[in-house]
Amino acid sequence: MARRGASRAVLRVYKKGVVVLPKALREEAGIKEGEEVVAEVVGGAIVIRPLKPRVVDVSPEEVEEAVEEEKGEWDRRLDALGKEAGT
Repeated sequence: MARRGASRAVLRVYKKGVVVLPKALREEAGIKEGEEVVAEVVGGAIVIRPLKPRVVDVSPEEVEEAVEEEKGEWDRRLDALGKEAGT
């Protein structure tokens, strides 16, 4: 039984792995010209889906705090590497 709205197409793979997605598939998936997509292998099948940017609502202070935490972590890692190298 076919799912409502589910489209299917047989595609050809061209040189260098180029595959053209038919307009009907792109429209149904919400993929517009120039947009990026993610391709991954899932259960032996190639799945192509739109890459949608994540919008995160954070304040400048939260960004600064996260940057400082990361900087501190990298400083600790570099110190540990220096000790391992005997410097």
